[in-house]
Amino acid sequence: MKVKYFAGYRDITKRKEEDITAPKDIWALMLVLCECYGKAIKKELLSTNGLELSEDLVILLNGRNICHLDGKNTALSDHDVVSIFPVVAGG
Repeated sequence: MKVKYFAGYRDITKRKEEDITAPKDIWALMLVLCECYGKAIKKELLSTNGLELSEDLVILLNGRNICHLDGKNTALSDHDVVSIFPVVAGG
């Protein structure tokens, strides 16, 4: 599967995108990324208690927001594209 990073996530991973073997679901992917990129990305992807996804990110699976799918339990396959964005704020 392909994982695409945007904004500050690119700074942490030093990549725009990468190919990885698809884990079971979005939550498992977040744990894989935390293992690969350490505390800096964990702080961005997970809640402060580490049990939920951060409210400050948007995750798209093949162009669809996972909040309209099964959230962190959304299943993944090797043909998927996951895009990770920070929440956009401004005025």
